[in-house]
This record gives sequence, C-alpha cells and structure tokens, in this order.
Amino acid sequence: MAESTRGQSKRMRRLFFAALFQQIRILWPVISGILVIMVGFGAVIGRMEDWRLSETVYFTFVTGLTIGYGDLTPKHALARILALVIGFSGIVLTGLVAAVSVKALDAADRESRTE
Repeated sequence: MAESTRGQSKRMRRLFFAALFQQIRILWPVISGILVIMVGFGAVIGRMEDWRLSETVYFTFVTGLTIGYGDLTPKHALARILALVIGFSGIVLTGLVAAVSVKALDAADRESRTE
C-alpha cells in the first residue's frame, strides 16, 4: 500500500512539473518582460542614487518582492516613481507565478484522474 502511494505521489509530481513547464513556456515572454522592466528600472535607480551593483540588485528584488525592508530608500523623486513601478511589477509577477502554479496543479490533477 505504501509503495502504491509513493508511486502515485511520484507520478503526480511528474505531471505537475510537466504542466508547470508548459505554462511557463507559454507565459515566458510576459514573465521575462516584467523581469527586464524590474532590472532595468532598478539599474536606473541605482545609477541615480549612486549605489553599488550589489545594493542595486538587492533593492530591486526586495522592492519587487514587496518586502521593502527600508534600509535602502531612493531620495530622488524619479527614483521613487520607478520604485513604485518595480513594486507593481513584482505584484504582477507574483500573481503570474501563483496562477501558473495553480493551473499546473489543476492540470496534473485532471490528468491523473483520466488515467
């Protein structure tokens, strides 16, 4: 019985990852576009604020993931506006990742029920 459950679990995992990669392949142009916007605006902010590259990357992804520790904050008005765009882009990106994951779970469940 335990062997059957383990095999079924492995099969569901395989179906999930197959569906996940299919969904990511479809949405890759959108996801990569959002990432390019985030990194590009982050680079502009880092240049304006005279931050090191490591600080710029850190700020971009902390802002994009909507964590916002507050240890690095832009001082220029344009940099703050661009930080808002990074934050909203991060919200959209997080929503897309969640939607793709749910869709892959649904597809894996549907596929396992038909076989």
